[in-house]
Order: sequence, then C-alpha cells, then structure tokens
Amino acid sequence: MEPLAERVRAHLSRHARHEQPLEGRRHAAVAVVLLPDAEARPCFVLTRRAGSLRRHAGQWALPGGRLDGDETPEQAALRECHEEVGLALPAAAVLGRLDDYATRSGFVITPVVVWSSGPEALHPDPQEVAEIHLVPLAELDQPGVPHLRRIPESERPVISIPLVGTHIHAPTAAILFQLREVAVWGRATRVAHYEQPVFAWR
Repeated sequence: MEPLAERVRAHLSRHARHEQPLEGRRHAAVAVVLLPDAEARPCFVLTRRAGSLRRHAGQWALPGGRLDGDETPEQAALRECHEEVGLALPAAAVLGRLDDYATRSGFVITPVVVWSSGPEALHPDPQEVAEIHLVPLAELDQPGVPHLRRIPESERPVISIPLVGTHIHAPTAAILFQLREVAVWGRATRVAHYEQPVFAWR
C-alpha cells in the first residue's frame, strides 16, 4: 500500500490544480480517504448521508463539510473525517488536493486526498452518516466508469459512477473520477464541467 501512497502524492504534486472562486458561495472540503480493507485491497471511504439532515439527506458523499473560521481545506477535511466516520488522521496523512468543484447548491468543494496506513474500524456519527462503505479503488477502473448522460435542464453532461449497487452522482462522482485519473494514474483530466443531477441542485 505504501508505494500507492507515494505514487498518489507524486501525481498530485505535479497536478496543476484548478481553483474555483467563491463568488458568494461557501467553501467546503471533503476527505478522499485511501486505506486498505481487511483483505489489504486499496479502498476509499464512501458514506451515505443521514436521512434526517436538512440538506442533501440520503445522498452519497465523501466525509466533509464547510470550513470553520480560518481553517484550511486540509484542516477541515481531517476534522470532518474524524467527526463523521471516527477516523483521526494527522496532518502528515494529507497527500494533496484535487481540483475544486463548484456545486449547484452554492458550495465550492476542495477535495483533500488523505492516507491511512492500516485497516481502520470506522464509526459513523448517526446524526450525519447512515452508512459507511470501503470501496476498492479497482471499482473505478471498471467498464462504464464514468457514465455520462444528457438532461434537458443543462448543456453539461451529468456524470455518475456505478458503485455499491447504485449510481453515485456529482459532486462525489466527479471527485472520484478525478481521483482515478489524476491521483492514481497521473492523467491530466478536468471534471469541473460535469453536471449534477437536478435533485442535487438544491
């Protein structure tokens, strides 16, 4: 697993990251957590938001949320990872950032890729997280990733990724696709142009 961490760190250090201006939107960060499962397969952490949440209830997501005060995206991502799934990681766990993604609901999300060296017992905060899944990275290399479709409400293609028996949509799908392309394989790939489904616009 450690060679993968070094490869991801190297790819992200060479990536000419795109930032999005806030322009009245709120700044958020998500933790793209890479870690081995019990079978030593490299995985990422995927959550399903609690149904009681006021915004985006029941949607698939990565651990994350708004920046507090003068937090950096790295600090916010690590804090939210600890709060949502019970995984406490040091600042040294950060491997780098992917491109910002601006959402229809008024956020600019900075994805922070982080590394955990051992399989962890994850504990969801039931107020925020209904489910936690460790998804093998190899799932992102399956045929049909990404899935793109057109909708009448937008000229931009809607991106989704078939995972855990359903389709994961943007912003999570866009971030995971760039994780595969940039962080894992070192390909110069942008995702900000990919659209979210209409149900996620609010």
